Amino acid sequence: MSLLQAAGESAPATGWSAVLGQPRAVTSLESAVASPVHAYLLVGPRGSGKRTAAAAFAGELIVAADERAGTEPERAERHRRLAAREEHPDIFVLSPAGNSLRREEEVSELIVEASRTPVEGTRKVLVVDRFHTATPAAAAALLKPVEEPATPVVWVLLAEQVLPEHVTIASRCTRVDFGPVPDDDVAAALVSEGLAGTDRAPLVAAAAAGNLHRARVLAADERVAARREAWWSAPARLDGTGAAVAEVVAELRALIDDAGEALTARHRAEMVALDEREARFGTRGSGRRDIEAQHKREHRQFRTDEIRFGLATLTARYREQLASEPHDPAADRRAMRAVDRLRATAESLIRSPNEALTLQALFLDLPPAR
Repeated sequence: MSLLQAAGESAPATGWSAVLGQPRAVTSLESAVASPVHAYLLVGPRGSGKRTAAAAFAGELIVAADERAGTEPERAERHRRLAAREEHPDIFVLSPAGNSLRREEEVSELIVEASRTPVEGTRKVLVVDRFHTATPAAAAALLKPVEEPATPVVWVLLAEQVLPEHVTIASRCTRVDFGPVPDDDVAAALVSEGLAGTDRAPLVAAAAAGNLHRARVLAADERVAARREAWWSAPARLDGTGAAVAEVVAELRALIDDAGEALTARHRAEMVALDEREARFGTRGSGRRDIEAQHKREHRQFRTDEIRFGLATLTARYREQLASEPHDPAADRRAMRAVDRLRATAESLIRSPNEALTLQALFLDLPPAR
């Protein structure tokens, strides 16, 4: 009996049970385990559970290929446990260190791993996270290894969307789509994990907009309600002037700055610890460059998530106006155009546009809300 069970708490979900709110995707992957093809492309928004599903899928692929696992439950369980932790020797997971997956070091590392034989069994699984960031050169370099892998290799690519420059390699993969995790599933997970009570969990789930990872972060953020109210009330402050837009955007960005202080403090602590480690053992092998790149990526992703949260809040505001009575045809048309504009802005975030200019252009286009 585990310590959690002894304490009367449930153990953390693992395997397929850890993939929340994606029944169709899980069913597709489960059915593929018995006779897998050479490559899969898991497509869906950040926080939808793609990486968790990839780990579960990889574990099941290893188990299915290991004849001994069929007769030794402990061996099969070990495969699944190590896969869930991304620690299995026959499962290689690459997450780009910088803004994009580039051809040089990272793609070369993938190609070398694809050529190596499995350590414990007869199958190897290569998982590539954030494949949507692959440069055209990186995607071209991976085309042949993905299209014609060594017999024991299965590729699993994870992407938020399929960009035009990735269509060729995507066509060589079996695609599995993931949607945002439903709010009810997110709220239930927060309650079951003890991160939020039943009264607050729905608010946090709505703010997370289907991103389970972000929901777990927001659960400890007491200011999320205030930020949601600031975005919700912004359309009422628009009067068609640039001055009003500039003021709204400045206030919203200041709120994002404030919300990011906890992440910034954590980064500072990590760099202090790194400085101390380098002072004791030297800079060789410290990984400073990788840590700094990771911090920049996390900071940028945090701000992008905050803007997505704001865009989702604004979309809900305009949709509420469309559903309200009495109807004003002209106002309804403006609200529908606003929803389309918000959707286009959300889609553009994957290319990391200038934050201030993007928000200013958006609010200049949005109509005041009733």
